Amino acid sequence: MTDQIKKLETRIKDLEARNKRVEADKAWETSLFRILTITAITYVIASFVLKLIGVEDFFLGALIPTIGYFLSVQSLPAIKRWWISRQK
Repeated sequence: MTDQIKKLETRIKDLEARNKRVEADKAWETSLFRILTITAITYVIASFVLKLIGVEDFFLGALIPTIGYFLSVQSLPAIKRWWISRQK
């Protein structure tokens, strides 16, 4: 009986540790810091590529994919809620 209790306690601890990891991953996925970091990286890379291919206003042109990414990330939670509500 004691061995079963120890096994259950171990399983509970493992589940709690997993839940903490999942919660941390979810917090990261939805964090403003992550969104802004990816937005900045997108802008830098797009600027570099546009400069490389000879676009005259490459800084301005790089705003298009950057704003597109930012807006898509902002709209996804609303779209996700709508999609989930339609699945019930």
